[in-house]
Amino acid sequence: MIVWRSGVIVASLLALGAGVVRAADSGATAVVQRLNDTLLSTLKDGESLGYEGRYKRLQPVMRDTFDIDYMAEKSLGQHWQSLSPADQARWKQLFADFTVANYAANFDRFTGQRFDILGEEASTNDSKLVKTKVVSPGSEDVVLTYRLQKEPAGWRVIDVYLKGTVSELAMRRSDFSSTLEREGFDALATLLSGKIADLAAGRAKRERP
Repeated sequence: MIVWRSGVIVASLLALGAGVVRAADSGATAVVQRLNDTLLSTLKDGESLGYEGRYKRLQPVMRDTFDIDYMAEKSLGQHWQSLSPADQARWKQLFADFTVANYAANFDRFTGQRFDILGEEASTNDSKLVKTKVVSPGSEDVVLTYRLQKEPAGWRVIDVYLKGTVSELAMRRSDFSSTLEREGFDALATLLSGKIADLAAGRAKRERP
């Protein structure tokens, strides 16, 4: 995903804007396009909406676009099974709040950015990859690739590859597992709650989404 600040694109954990969709687009590409449209409109209205307004606009679309529960589980790797059902539910909610908070905090100013969808291809385990390019005046283009899997409700994003190869989910898993092993689940949950609060208060601007 990426983070915006003062017109500079910073490659880091979730996602993208409005772009050019090819005629042969399938459901997977349409899902990414809808996310892009919402992100771009939020970016354009970012200053007038404020953090709370951006959060409210982004939350329902991100919930529909990303398989947040799946990503929350995979972000803890093998440690997931050791959590109680109550802690699993707590983590899913925290992970969802953190994901949306990152976007709401950072998609706050429009400086002429454009987001192009470059294409779609089949991938492993019947998943699909949708490649996008973020174009920002005066900055280097950034390529992000979304991995989507088909679910009963439709195609959902389960990972984002920064620069086309670096898995956001793998980076999260490395960060979270390290804290969990050293300090335990309560410490990890407290840490993530603090990050969410910092994002809401404008004290953090460069978290990986």
